[in-house]
Formats: sequence, C-alpha cells, structure tokens
Amino acid sequence: MEEQKEYTAKDFKSDQYVRWCPGCGDHSIVAVLQRAMATLGVPPHETVVISGIGCSSRLPYYMNAYGFHTIHGRAAAVATGVKTANPDLTVWQISGDGDCLAIGGNHFIHSVRRNVDINVVLMNNKIYGLTKGQYSPTSDRGFVTKSSPYGTVEDPFIPAELVFGARGTFFARSLDVEMSVSQEVLVEAARHKGTSVVELLQNCVIFNNNIHSYVADKEFRADRTVHLRHGEKMIFGKGNNRGLVLDGYKLKAVTIGENGVTLDDILVHDAKSPDNFLHQSLAMMDGHELPLAIGVIRNVEAPVYDEEVDRQVKEVTSKVPYSSLREFLLTGETWEVK
Repeated sequence: MEEQKEYTAKDFKSDQYVRWCPGCGDHSIVAVLQRAMATLGVPPHETVVISGIGCSSRLPYYMNAYGFHTIHGRAAAVATGVKTANPDLTVWQISGDGDCLAIGGNHFIHSVRRNVDINVVLMNNKIYGLTKGQYSPTSDRGFVTKSSPYGTVEDPFIPAELVFGARGTFFARSLDVEMSVSQEVLVEAARHKGTSVVELLQNCVIFNNNIHSYVADKEFRADRTVHLRHGEKMIFGKGNNRGLVLDGYKLKAVTIGENGVTLDDILVHDAKSPDNFLHQSLAMMDGHELPLAIGVIRNVEAPVYDEEVDRQVKEVTSKVPYSSLREFLLTGETWEVK
C-alpha cells in the first residue's frame, strides 16, 4: 500500500509571479487555499482549479494543480463538466461577485440546486475590479461608482440568500483578514459531499477600499462578528460575553449576565440540521444590529449530482449488449455502401 504523502502549502504554489495589486485581499485568499489543500492531502495532480473572468479568476495561475481559466460567468458549467466526467478529481471553482452572480448567476444557482460535488470560492468585494470600478450585483443601494455616478437604485444580491433559495447543502463565510477561519471553512467545504459555497469578503484597495471595514477592522471585529462552530454556543464579543438567542422567530443578541441571561440561554450551533430556517437567519445577519456570521453556517447531506450520474451510467451500460460506439453501430442490421 502506497504511503500517503504529507503536503505543505509550497507544494501547491506555482512558479508564476502573483499579479494582484499590493494590499489586495486576494493575496491572503490564495495563501489560505494553498494551506487548505495541503491539509486535505489531495495530490496536485488530482486537483483542478477553474475560474471565470475577473481579478479573482487569475488564481489558477498561482496554483500547482490542473487549472482552467474559462470565460465570463461560465466557471460553474465547466466545473460541473469536469467533476461529472471524472468524479475522482477534487474541483475548486474560483469566482468573484460579478463573475459568479451576474453573467454567471444562472450557472451558479443550478450547480447549487444539482448539488454537484464542487467547491465554490466566491470572493465578494462588492465591485467590478478588473474592468475598473463598476457596481456589481452585491453593491449596496445608493453606492456611487463609475457606472452609477448618482448611486445605484437597486438592492443587491445576498449570496447566502441565493444558496438557500437553491436548496444549497453547504454555506460558509469568512473575511480575507481572518486567515485561520478561512482555512477552516475551505477544508470543511472540500470534505463536504456536494456543492459547497464559501463566501470570502475581500477588500479591493483600488476601487472599493475598506468596504468590509465595519466588520473586518480589529477594533470592533470581535463585537460585530460571531464565529460559528458546529456543536458550540453562539458566543461573540471582546470578552466573549455576548451571545445569540431566539426571541420568538427572530434572532436576538444578548449580554450574558444581564437581565437574567445565562450561558445556558445561548443557542448552540447545529450546522447539520436539515431545517434551514435558523441557518438562513444566521446567514442574513449583516454586522449591524446583529453580528455577521462567519464559519460554517450550513453543512447537510443530500444526493450528489455527479455520483448519481455515474451510478446511472453504470446501471444503464450494464444492461446493454455493447460496450463501445463501434459495437453499437454494428448492432442489428448493417449494410455496406460501395
């Protein structure tokens, strides 16, 4: 039996110069992805990284693995084809908020609905960076950009909402500055059977600098984010003295030790519950009235598309009298044209 090799992040680094702006959040994301791949132990030759178009979609060049830089919005379609054709491969889809949720939105929701066993890394900086600063599907209402000089007049997509609407089985979130949390959720995403979606809130220093600072800055990150872990209390705050409870059908932030609130009152996170009501409520918290949820929010089991296709193909082919196209063409009556 061949001994399994232990990998390091260096094993997944290519020899290409990383061409992102200094200070871009993508730098930390590629580093964390390489660490996650090393932790998983899947060899580079069994790993595929597929992207669409955008700043984020340059990432395959920086990975020592098979890669495919596809066209705008089509990463999910190609990733689905790769995984279905060769289910033994570990497939990562790298996409930005514009690439994934605008032109690629249809492919995105259907890959989630089908539950293809791919790992979607959605980098969300709420702007089109590569094309120089137009508003994206996740830009907030009223946001002033080159393509909305008087402010946008539309509400944004919330990625988690799309995932839950498409009956997604795995959703996680992290910040580009929370590298340990990002590595944690990427590893869990890869171990999940089915479509995993990891939203990474990423900073664009050129066209949308500090867009996530209200939750990302160290000064108040502990008070405005809650790191969810399956089976653990939903506690947050600089002194770990705040927590989440249910107030009727709504989540509420409380302070432990005030108004009779004890640790026993704080909710325990169950990422594996088939009921997605609480998962969706947690994912919709935005860091203002309630803390932004980071970590693995939902992780449930369901039939996997590529496994079902593979099973179906084997079942059907076992019942037919031919095993190749040539045999099929020669089945039954044939004639020769001279």
